[in-house]
Amino acid sequence: MEPALIKCPSCGKTNRVPAVASGRPRCGNCKQGLPWITTAGDDDFAVVAEQSPVPVLVDFWAAWCGPCRMVSPVLDQLATERAGGIKLVKVDVDRAPQLSSRFDVQAIPTLMVMAGGKVLAKQAGAAPAATMRSWLDSALAGQS
Repeated sequence: MEPALIKCPSCGKTNRVPAVASGRPRCGNCKQGLPWITTAGDDDFAVVAEQSPVPVLVDFWAAWCGPCRMVSPVLDQLATERAGGIKLVKVDVDRAPQLSSRFDVQAIPTLMVMAGGKVLAKQAGAAPAATMRSWLDSALAGQS
């Protein structure tokens, strides 16, 4: 679990953001919330996603999937818009077959919103940015 290098959307400084942390990542320079974008697989999903202190948007994808590549920048943008409020966890289905099976991923991309280790919402397929934004907001609004 290597830390990701994330550019602060507020001041532009690059920060190391760990895959696992007890709080919300903040820029070391300006102290604003940072987008939390990381990867997980069969071995580390529990600590990276299910034990996250913030809600998690999980992206089940594959490198060979065209719609996955189209959705990826939109998801990165959603994580940036909600910096410090959500964690985007990308799961490569070819490298994480146990997770794909556990969450019954039948098509990719499949997106899932989790909080406190529980699945709040799940959808398969690529959608326009506005549709994904409203789906995510609706899932997060239903969080208890």
